[in-house]
Amino acid sequence: MSTITSVSTPNAPSAIGPYSQAIKAGEFVFVSGCIPLVPSTMQIVEGGIEEQTKQALTNLKAVLEASSSSVGKVVKTTVFLKNMGDFATVNTIYEEFFSGSEHKPARSAVEVARLPKDVLFEIECIAVANK
Repeated sequence: MSTITSVSTPNAPSAIGPYSQAIKAGEFVFVSGCIPLVPSTMQIVEGGIEEQTKQALTNLKAVLEASSSSVGKVVKTTVFLKNMGDFATVNTIYEEFFSGSEHKPARSAVEVARLPKDVLFEIECIAVANK
C-alpha cells in the first residue's frame, strides 16, 4: 500500500480551509487549487489577470517543489477562470510557465461563476513525484 502524506510550505499561501496545499500519494502529487495570494501577506497580488496568473503559477511551483516534484513533472492541470475572455492572456503566460518542460501537460480550462476571495484565476494539478 502506498503512503499518503500532506505537503506544506511557507513559500506558498497556507490553505484557507480544511485542506492541504498538496497530497503525495505513491508516485503522484495532487496539488490543491492555487490562487494568487502573496504568501508573506496572504493578500491577493495587486493587478489584473496577468499578475494574478503569474502569482498563482509561482505558488503552484513552490508547492510542487515542496512535494519533491517540479513543473516539468506536471501531467494534468485544471484552470479556473472568472472570465473566459481572459483565456488568451492566461494561455500566453501558461505556455511560458511550462516552456521548459519536455511535454505539455493535459489541461482543462473552465469559466466559473466565482472563485475563492473573488480572484480571477485558480489552477490545480497532478504531477509525478521525484523518487
